Amino acid sequence: MKKFLILFFLSTTLYSQSEYPQDYFKNPLDITPVLSGTFAELRSSHFHGGLDIKTQGKEGLKVYASASGYVSRIKISHYGYGKAIYITHPNGYTTVYGHLQKFSKRLEAYIKMCQYQKESFEVEVFPGPEELPIDAQEVIAYSGNTGGSGGPHLHFEIRDNQERPMNPMLFGIDVKDTKAPFVIGAYAYPKDENALINGKNERVPLRLIPKKSGDYEVEKITALGNIGFGVTTYDKQDLAPNTNGVSNIQTFFNGNKSLEIDFKRFSFSETKHIKRLIDYEYWKTKKSRIQKLFIQPNNPLSLYKDAYDNGYVKIEDSTSSVYKIRIRDYKQNETWINIPIVGKQQLNNQVSNNEIEGKTLIYNNKSTTLSAGNYTVNFYENTVYEDVWIDFSVSSDTLKLHEDKIPLQKNFYINYDISNYKKADQNKLFIARLYGYYKKPSYVYTTRKGNTLSAGSKIFGTYTLAMDTIAPTIVPVNFQDKKWLSKYRYLKVKIDDDLSGISKYRATVNGKWILMEYDYKTNSLVHDFNDNVVKDTKNDLKIIVTDNVGNSSTFEATFFRK
Repeated sequence: MKKFLILFFLSTTLYSQSEYPQDYFKNPLDITPVLSGTFAELRSSHFHGGLDIKTQGKEGLKVYASASGYVSRIKISHYGYGKAIYITHPNGYTTVYGHLQKFSKRLEAYIKMCQYQKESFEVEVFPGPEELPIDAQEVIAYSGNTGGSGGPHLHFEIRDNQERPMNPMLFGIDVKDTKAPFVIGAYAYPKDENALINGKNERVPLRLIPKKSGDYEVEKITALGNIGFGVTTYDKQDLAPNTNGVSNIQTFFNGNKSLEIDFKRFSFSETKHIKRLIDYEYWKTKKSRIQKLFIQPNNPLSLYKDAYDNGYVKIEDSTSSVYKIRIRDYKQNETWINIPIVGKQQLNNQVSNNEIEGKTLIYNNKSTTLSAGNYTVNFYENTVYEDVWIDFSVSSDTLKLHEDKIPLQKNFYINYDISNYKKADQNKLFIARLYGYYKKPSYVYTTRKGNTLSAGSKIFGTYTLAMDTIAPTIVPVNFQDKKWLSKYRYLKVKIDDDLSGISKYRATVNGKWILMEYDYKTNSLVHDFNDNVVKDTKNDLKIIVTDNVGNSSTFEATFFRK
């Protein structure tokens, strides 16, 4: 093992001289890689941190270590990556394998020992270099659909020594792609109130004209002042019908480079700021992501390069200009958009209206506190990206905080005084966000201090005080009381809670804790008898499930095995 450690540190030094070692990391599956998700692809609240490799629509494919190293982290969670393995390699990089069905026999035994020690399905452990060494191409797990996965696939990452995810394709992980990106929308934006585009001081959709070459021309626009542009674009690869993200976008104004966005690497601390890259209001109202090709204040993303004047261009009267956008995928297939611009003095043809009448101002650079009825809402410094006017009103137990059209950097905090409620009811109250057409309440993590409930959220919208007095349900799936289960491998139960949601559960047999794996997507709890902890003939099962306000249900049954 000392030899392994010496090689580890020597290799780290050697490989630091090569930016992206080639032929070092291998495909973690023994099938041709077909992707359902690409690196840095735009997701609802983050950039995608790796490659989502399809597993032919099924679970249980062998997952191989992409290179030798040691398991430095194993995490099992209900959400996120589900069951995940992290392997640190001698060259300083770490590979990540997520949404796994189960681990190899050796790793499965190790993690189950940890789960039984902690009496928890959810665990996170950090083995040392000597505990779980891994050979290159060793089977470490089997592909699955655990955690927040929307279907069977393997999530695969390569991270640098600062835990920043990088595009695995930089390291030679090859995916067939001969198709150029395509564009479904282009837009122009005024930088301030002095800029006009086609007589408007607002986002203006541009008419795309496809060319036989695969590129696009835009119908000529008139403009004046400082303006920026945005684009909605996707890529497709040869072996999959789904759309994916692009790898690089560059812009040029009259032949000079204006901005570049390079989706090569990012840090997890900045990924939430995807809300500043996209047109957030358009995404929330139209469900289409426009990538803004200009940098607004308080945008900390490291994806930008060569940003002249933050990507904005200045259009003067009586001028003719050309703005070009080059969009590329990782294989350097590219698509161009050509936008001719005529600088022309023009009148604002929009009807003036006072958009801030009756609204409340939230400041970017200082705290703001709003109060009405039993509600107090705190916005701390840098909660919003810039000063914004919002709707704020309270009616009975319902709080209206604008609409979910404005991006937020961090949580605001809602506080509600429950002293007017009966003591017997206070423990069942929580703060909920109303969502969807029918305005259903969705639990927001709520804490209580004295007579005050508090909840944090990064989403504007309508909130209310809700009460949950109904305990969770527990229903056996493949057995009943007094049943013999000698020929069964699994013990299966369904649990559910209609309002505040499941908070925790605990299962015991004959008074001893047993591992039951929870899948929130199917509301299932499953125990594997191969854990070999149920050894008696007669067994008394007890399951306690608690929701987020403390309502509990207990299920008890007896089963037999031999």
